[in-house]
Amino acid sequence: MAPMAGGPSRPELVVAAAEAGGLGFLAAGYRTAEAMAAEMEAVRTATAGAFAVNLFVPQAPADPAVVRPYLETLEPEAAALGAALGEPSWDDDGWEAKIETLLAHPPPLVSFTFGCPPAEVLAAFRQAGTLVAVTVTTPEEAAVAAGAGAGCLCVQGAEAGAHRGSFTDDDRPGRDWGLLPLLTETARVTDLPLIAAGGIGGPAGVAAVLAAGAVAGQVGTAFLRCPESGAHPVYKAALADSRFTATAITRAFSGRPARGLVNRFLAAHPGAPPAYPEINNATRPLRAAAAARGDAGAMSLWAGQAFRAATDDAAGEIIHRLAAATTF
Repeated sequence: MAPMAGGPSRPELVVAAAEAGGLGFLAAGYRTAEAMAAEMEAVRTATAGAFAVNLFVPQAPADPAVVRPYLETLEPEAAALGAALGEPSWDDDGWEAKIETLLAHPPPLVSFTFGCPPAEVLAAFRQAGTLVAVTVTTPEEAAVAAGAGAGCLCVQGAEAGAHRGSFTDDDRPGRDWGLLPLLTETARVTDLPLIAAGGIGGPAGVAAVLAAGAVAGQVGTAFLRCPESGAHPVYKAALADSRFTATAITRAFSGRPARGLVNRFLAAHPGAPPAYPEINNATRPLRAAAAARGDAGAMSLWAGQAFRAATDDAAGEIIHRLAAATTF
């Protein structure tokens, strides 16, 4: 089960995954080290099963001159929602405190998104007995992560929902790899175990990535509607709403490429600059106001291309169904 920051990957979902024989990820992004530790303790109290924790690698600050013009275009959105834009501030998401907490209470697996941590950080987790996964979106990133000492790679295709895990936030050609060819090309540059993520909606998808060389499939969107998910009810309903017919990659909500359902906000703001987490922090009050009003048109409805496969079945049932064609 993939990490889904912002609420969906709560302890109840991770526990349900562990009890069904899967590996659930707690999403530490946007949480304090203390909140992360509390969720880890909740999982450990509820199950003896394995679990993982995902962290965001800090990003370089953006140029305020790039951010300001975009935020000015959002003022009408804020007024319509009865909200004010937040401060477009930079932060490192509590990086050092989270690393210290995880090393003091190491989980079985830690994964990193938005870059590869320094080799000494990966070595510290290896010494602590924790397997380290680094999310990669190109063969070049895979080579960097392997060289730094990653224990395995999460290979994320462009079909995946939510944020792209790419090391850099740019639009250079050749960055939108589909999952199956990316698995093939990644295997050419490293023999590390590969976890496949992106557009896996059912057992056929799991079987396909295993046949392509992955050791496991990582699934996120398929769990968003289940009762154990912490996704907002409006978000859950949108995934099954016939008004939403497609997904697209956008920077509109966060300043970093992320795939979500095409709604009013996404369609109206195609020119968002690369500025994460500044834009993410600025739009947070707007997204919260939209959720409070039940306005799916202004929420970040992250979803992969296989979003129609998401059901409201229990997490355990979904895992058993995904494993029907093969075993993990």
